[in-house]
Amino acid sequence: MTSEAAYISVAVPLPVYDVYTYGVPGPLRPLVAPGKRVLAEFGKRKVSAYVLGPAEPSETSNLKLIEDILDPQPLFPGEMIPFFKWIADYYYHPLGEVISEALPGGLNINEFITYSVTDTGRRETTGKRAADNIKKIMAAMDKSSMRHKEIERKIGRPVRQATLYGLETKGWIVRQREIRGGRTRPKTERHAALRKDAPPGDMLSQPKQAILEHLELKGEIPTRTLTPLVKNSARHLKNLWDKGFVHLFEKPVYRDPFGDPVSPDTPPVLTIEQQQVLSEISRSMGLGFCAYLLAGVTGSGKTEVYMQAAATAMKLGQRVLILVPEIALISQIERRFRARFGDCVAVLHSGLSAGERYDQWMRIVNKESSVAIGARSAIFAPLTDLGLIVVDEEHDSSYKQESRCRYNARDLAVVRAKQCGGVVLLGSATPSVQSIYNVASGKFRELNLKNRIYRQPPPDIQLIDLRRHQGTRGIRRIITPPLIEAITETLRRGEQVLLFLNRRGFASYPVCASCGETLKCKHCDITLTLHKSINGYKCHLCGYSRPAVAKCETCGASSIKQLGLGTEKIEEIVKAMFPDARVARMDRDTTRHKGSLVKILKDLQDGNIDILVGTQMVAKGHDFPNITLVGVVCADLSLNFPDFRAGEITFQILAQVAGRAGRGKQPGRVLLQTYNPEHFSITAARHQDFMAFYNQEIRFRETFRYPPHARMIQLRISGKNLEKTRSQAEIIGELCRSLRATNPEWQSAVEVLGPIEAPLSRIANRFRWQILFKSGRALALRHFARALIHEHTAALNHKDVRVAFDVDPMFMM
Repeated sequence: MTSEAAYISVAVPLPVYDVYTYGVPGPLRPLVAPGKRVLAEFGKRKVSAYVLGPAEPSETSNLKLIEDILDPQPLFPGEMIPFFKWIADYYYHPLGEVISEALPGGLNINEFITYSVTDTGRRETTGKRAADNIKKIMAAMDKSSMRHKEIERKIGRPVRQATLYGLETKGWIVRQREIRGGRTRPKTERHAALRKDAPPGDMLSQPKQAILEHLELKGEIPTRTLTPLVKNSARHLKNLWDKGFVHLFEKPVYRDPFGDPVSPDTPPVLTIEQQQVLSEISRSMGLGFCAYLLAGVTGSGKTEVYMQAAATAMKLGQRVLILVPEIALISQIERRFRARFGDCVAVLHSGLSAGERYDQWMRIVNKESSVAIGARSAIFAPLTDLGLIVVDEEHDSSYKQESRCRYNARDLAVVRAKQCGGVVLLGSATPSVQSIYNVASGKFRELNLKNRIYRQPPPDIQLIDLRRHQGTRGIRRIITPPLIEAITETLRRGEQVLLFLNRRGFASYPVCASCGETLKCKHCDITLTLHKSINGYKCHLCGYSRPAVAKCETCGASSIKQLGLGTEKIEEIVKAMFPDARVARMDRDTTRHKGSLVKILKDLQDGNIDILVGTQMVAKGHDFPNITLVGVVCADLSLNFPDFRAGEITFQILAQVAGRAGRGKQPGRVLLQTYNPEHFSITAARHQDFMAFYNQEIRFRETFRYPPHARMIQLRISGKNLEKTRSQAEIIGELCRSLRATNPEWQSAVEVLGPIEAPLSRIANRFRWQILFKSGRALALRHFARALIHEHTAALNHKDVRVAFDVDPMFMM
């Protein structure tokens, strides 16, 4: 963009699909640039908008002018704008909201209507002059101005707009426009430096002379560093500033998101397999787009390949993006990259504070970081000269965002690499069916690591048929005698045990002993789970909780049978069985607090844990050399999901958790307890053979036209009123069928399934319905969905019913 651009195109972070043209006042023209935010009037309020580039308006007489430029430098490079536009188009999401969700939180500024109480209102609502409901409304905003929704949240019930209008008419409240937001800002720290024109300091006191000598030696320094050197340093500095000896000024500093410092490492000697893989990747760098699928068995050294590939890219002057599926894995891989590459590593994930995330973002913008590591949102890292994108554990469903813009970071990694002409490397021990299909169709190139780096044999995996233990009573039905015997023997040898169950809590199915009704969440159609750690029942969907002494809501009885199991119960059973063993649990409940996950991993590494009980968190990418036994308490939990990917999910998680065994010097052993020992997902996991699983699964997908043999778009329809939601879902379903009938290609290529009630029919007090579009022709499917949006906008934007498009859905519940 030229510095004299008179008109600019902007996107606003609101649910509108268009981009808008604004004029730029003369004094601001040299400052405007793509990637900056501007303050602009949109409708009747002011919002922060994102500059996309110059515009050539066809008509200028009614154009509004921007009011200010909010950033001294762009928040993202201009080369990312086509990437944002691709996302908005593919996922049917407003461009401004795509950019807003990509940026660190707390930046946007918006203008809102707020209400506050007048002195008249306070007088009139004292005593018995006003009704109780009016008093509650007035009390809610007595101390500060509030938005309409904030008033409703505070008093816990809806407030009609007419009520607020009536209070305003009486003069009891006043309405005003208020700009809010922009709470995340750069952190600054006071610094001191010697003035070049400072007078002689011979007559100064000894503390002041000590400060000047230190500044002459060190140069510009933070003033806090003087505190341990000179008593009352702040007072002395102020006096030195008054007399013209020093400068005092604020300087931006970065908040440190990292933990303990790490010792530098040196690259190890690669195996022949690793060398071959790295050579293939290195040859592609700098030659344009190339996509690789690295299928490497657990323990084969994929991470070392990532690091040496990153080093190759950096030598070529390129920058690197590393994606991992969960925050739990970031600390481990971040420490390894920092040990190798030092301070040029930045991290981006939702576990950081807003300020830390902003600082890491700006380090990348300022090109102070050559490597960015993060979970799925790191796909938006503002990297220029991007040469390599690595997606570790590419099969993991955590890469799919399930709210707002429902993107898949793995897929976006391929798109971004293609747009910037870089290399994308997808790595997994259990590649997704989609990625293997892309290899078979020639879209990806396949790389393989078939052996562990120290040539350890794969773990010995055995199946335990739980059907043979159905008559067993007590805890031996949960942890069978063969597994107990294996745990005992492993502990005797001084080795570690991992017990896996992909369900947290203590009891997952509480049932009234009197009437047989389950204890359900009051906001969702799902049973509550007992958590002994909080002495209460909890909903795993919305977070609702009840005390453990709660009675049955149907009959009032207090006798509740705690059926089902979770990691808490397994932990309690194991502690009772092996009282001398040091037992720990690793799930979302025990790793919620900052630093808790790192402590568990460190204790495991240091040998302070004998038995670790965990959910799928323990199955992903961790390296535990002393774990020689893995016990899967129940291998079948995910097999019965009403989801066409249930078999794939089961195979992947079992193969991954089995891969935690025997990664050190001692051989590993895995015991899988299952009610379905003949299921092909179980048998393929037992033999660690993803191609055997793929060859059977792909035939099923082809027969029933499921991805990758078809593309899908899911319409998620939800509302707080059951009847309105059902009615609107049926209306939209009829519109879809009518639209399909208008085009012969859509009639032959696009299936419209539904509307039907979702398997989880209510979550967080919202009733849920869904419609599924399915087609073997991606272009026809996209044209159909786009036509639905443009021709039936009103039906898709009902005031009481929310409709969301989920392209390539992962969560079918």
